[in-house]
Amino acid sequence: MLRWFVALLSPCFATKAGSMFYAVRSGRRTGVYRTWAECQEQVNKFPSASFKKFASEKDAWAFVRGGLSGQQQPQPELAGALCLPAVTQENGSQREELNSLCCTTCKRPYEQSTNEEQVAKRVKHDELFSTYSTPTVSEDKFSYMGDFVVVYTDGCCSGNGRNRARAGIGVYWGPGHPLNTSERLPGRQTNQRAEIHAACKAIEQAKSQNIKKLIIYTDSKFTINGITSWVDNWKTNGWRTSSGGSVINKEDFERLDKLSKDIEIQWMHIPGHAGFQGNEEADRLAREGACKQKC
Repeated sequence: MLRWFVALLSPCFATKAGSMFYAVRSGRRTGVYRTWAECQEQVNKFPSASFKKFASEKDAWAFVRGGLSGQQQPQPELAGALCLPAVTQENGSQREELNSLCCTTCKRPYEQSTNEEQVAKRVKHDELFSTYSTPTVSEDKFSYMGDFVVVYTDGCCSGNGRNRARAGIGVYWGPGHPLNTSERLPGRQTNQRAEIHAACKAIEQAKSQNIKKLIIYTDSKFTINGITSWVDNWKTNGWRTSSGGSVINKEDFERLDKLSKDIEIQWMHIPGHAGFQGNEEADRLAREGACKQKC
């Protein structure tokens, strides 16, 4: 009996220090969560709940979308698990502008991290903003989650960091929506600026429609972390980083911070190029925008 109990607990101890992902395919809000507590909120006492723990975010999102290809369909975990995972935190690091050529899809091939914001205050936006669920479309053609209007934003840049770089922004409100936007990024052509300006455009449009509550889906963790965490410290420090350097994209974040006033915004991270229609459409609009003449 004792051996059986130790064997049952051993997988829990083995994964305690790891970073686990909790996928909810059927629950109050489907998506991927970083802690068991958040996952449990979505599935506890929910009829026919379907959820599973994974070691990789990719597999977790695959489960949410309908199952892991080529593998047996995972079964839901028991809500009465004997151990809980350790909560993991990410360093809030400011991302450098890339000096390498972007890939053919106009997205950044990778992101480099500097030592920005590696201080006591660490962010956990992967935990807070890594959920996805399908919104409902209303008669006014806006998509809603509760009383929040949903929009998808994206930015791209080909030749990022080079003299002939071309950047564009995409804002997607829904199929055939009149506010869907595809524009060339004005000014300095970089991917990070495009991501920020796409969010700015969405907020401007929302305010023009008297929208008071807005969910912005973006695949840019840089934008989410910047506006929800780092910007307050930057303003306090006179727009200086923790290492004393100037903040990259100061003017862009100043604009985004100003626009974010007088409107309730939920910033939601969604994986790029993962098959989610809203994100794919925003990406398409951004790439089309990059092909247009510069403003």
